[in-house]
Amino acid sequence: MTDRLVTTRAHSTIAGVAVDAPDVEAATTAAAAAFPIYRATTPRQRGDFLEAVAAEIESDEDAIIAAAVAESGLPQGRITGELARTTGQLRLFAGVARQGDHLGVRLDPPLPDRTPLPRPDLRQRMVPLGPVAVFGASNFPLAFSTAGGDTASALAAGCPVVVKGHPAHPVTGTLVATAVNRAVEKADLPAGVFSHLLAEGFELGQALVRDPRIAAVGFTGSRGGGLALVRAAAERPVPIPVYAEMSSINPVVVLPGALDRAAGADVESLATAYVGSLTLGAGQFCTNPGLIFLPAGEDGDAFLRAAGRAVAEATGGRMLTAGIASAYADGTARLRGTDGVRVVASGRPGEGEHAPAAMLLEAPADLLEDVSDEVFGASGVAIRFEDVDALISTLERLEGQLTATVHATEADCEAAAQLLPALELLAGRILFNGWPTGVEVCHAMVHGGPFPATSDGRSTSVGSLAIERFQRPVCYQDVPAALLPAAVRDDNPWGLVRRVDGELEK
Repeated sequence: MTDRLVTTRAHSTIAGVAVDAPDVEAATTAAAAAFPIYRATTPRQRGDFLEAVAAEIESDEDAIIAAAVAESGLPQGRITGELARTTGQLRLFAGVARQGDHLGVRLDPPLPDRTPLPRPDLRQRMVPLGPVAVFGASNFPLAFSTAGGDTASALAAGCPVVVKGHPAHPVTGTLVATAVNRAVEKADLPAGVFSHLLAEGFELGQALVRDPRIAAVGFTGSRGGGLALVRAAAERPVPIPVYAEMSSINPVVVLPGALDRAAGADVESLATAYVGSLTLGAGQFCTNPGLIFLPAGEDGDAFLRAAGRAVAEATGGRMLTAGIASAYADGTARLRGTDGVRVVASGRPGEGEHAPAAMLLEAPADLLEDVSDEVFGASGVAIRFEDVDALISTLERLEGQLTATVHATEADCEAAAQLLPALELLAGRILFNGWPTGVEVCHAMVHGGPFPATSDGRSTSVGSLAIERFQRPVCYQDVPAALLPAAVRDDNPWGLVRRVDGELEK
């Protein structure tokens, strides 16, 4: 496949030429041909390959960082950290692949003498689904794009990957794809293990999802884009899962103890930290805290005044694309124009193109449905609550979220205990006394949540559990020993932790 690129000004953009059907078909055909070979790799081989991908990316890091800075407008420090996160999660999944517990092996030995019926020999393992289509994200040109978490987890599961690169950073994506392809070649794997396609418009994405060789989809982006892919996948003769991370406003709850100035609460610092999270990266994080609940009364008023001062002093950062900046302008205009909503403060626009001002607004709880649509950018809405029962009733009206944050002290313990069950139903990650921007890449992380935060609230796109999206279970009943896959053989040649007759053992 050929990536068709043209460079203009300081940015690299895709030429207005669509990828035609043979390009998509060639990539998916190659992926399907590679699947039997790649899925047969051992845990160690797969882990070594993912380690090699990380090393190849690092060997090109100067060029990759320079391209990502030029294309995204993000600062070099942010991109440098994101590259480290990208290679770090590749190595995380290398470890997961080597350890092999994602295979979920279960063995139930036969019980020939059991009455009234004997039990057969039963063995179970997880197997990869097949080729996965991965859609690069606009706001993370590395960590959620070409070799990001979806790609790493799919490869760790044993699935070839076909990436639809994001048009906002095509050169960055192509450089990363080149590094991945070197690792594929050096590992002597089929070329179809990884492909990278670029095109303007939505036709390429639709073609990928509808291609019968694609077995699953990983997506990070807008609700509209994600739902379009979900519909396309459902309309196939054989529907496939789409794991789409789409829309979240990540509510923050500040309980009274956290603002109790008489007890020593530092309201100014808390408000400043909130605005720092709200405006981080021009607000272009899927975990941006777009809704904050404050107690009624003077302490809540003091927080809102302090947050307003911090917003007023903030200078807008450059947004990733003109389209994203335009959508932000439309979203904040809609909020400002809603009867009953007041502007607490607006910041200063930044220098250069599409760097709009941050904004903080306040709305009554009865307008929740009017102010709870995601506005991608540095825009936050404050809502007041009288007591924890009223707060829970309001939270129960929200759609599913990626995160829910609580700021509390020991004095709030009873209220927080009431709140926690409601938050478990609302979000995939619950934080106390922190801020949702910043997602640790580790085994316990969940970056997912009930719809519409994700299209499937049982999944995560960050952390080692993400591998389970691209697997399914198979049971082997009375299969002759000579035909059993290595993972379920009696001699356990891969040294896996397995559940044998209900007990974990190695």
